[in-house]
Amino acid sequence: MSLASAVMPVYRWATRPVGTVRAVTTRQPHVVLTFDDGPDPVETPKVLDALERFGATATFFVLMTRVRRYPELTRAILDAGHEIGLHGLDHTRLTKLTPQEAGGRTAEGKARLEQFVQREVRWFRAPYGAMLPRHWLAVKRTGLTPVGWGPTPADWRELPEDQLAADGMRGCGRGSIMLVHDAMADERDGVPDDPPPPHIDRGKLADLLLAGIAERGWTSRSLGEALTGGRARKWGWFYR
Repeated sequence: MSLASAVMPVYRWATRPVGTVRAVTTRQPHVVLTFDDGPDPVETPKVLDALERFGATATFFVLMTRVRRYPELTRAILDAGHEIGLHGLDHTRLTKLTPQEAGGRTAEGKARLEQFVQREVRWFRAPYGAMLPRHWLAVKRTGLTPVGWGPTPADWRELPEDQLAADGMRGCGRGSIMLVHDAMADERDGVPDDPPPPHIDRGKLADLLLAGIAERGWTSRSLGEALTGGRARKWGWFYR
């Protein structure tokens, strides 16, 4: 066992009271859908249409590389009543950076996004979800709260949308935070070595997930909305 593997459980235990938001404890029939890596000119409008059909809201973790390219889509997300969080200046893995660099880039992204949306940005999801304790602390010092996830359709895989949706619903419960994508970061977002994105209709996937959520008597709400009737469940989440 490596030293990192040995100490990770200690870090998770030590930061449990003040760590990463992973779910919401609530009596309300709410699931939190979160969408990463956007906006995207093809897929984001389809996702927004699906959310509207189900009377649902969601939290979109945006990349500033995308916000600059598609400012009208970012405004469309807000105009539709959804919440925006920061995913980063680009999709660079924070653990490739020093904590000082990670904190500085995150603070810059927060400032730029808040200037654009003209409102406070509360939430941050690290690219790939990758943070070590020192990077997590650097993010916390910016005033942002790191947000992880529970269930996910793992929609970076080349699979039919109905199979992805079934995988996403597995383990989903009241207050779950689900990770989905309305885009996939590419070389323009600082990830030249990632594999090509799968051919997925992300609007169809959102429809299937929202239908599955509705069948269980729940609805999707943004993280901020879900927390108005609940409390954040936090614990440490650190990996490379």
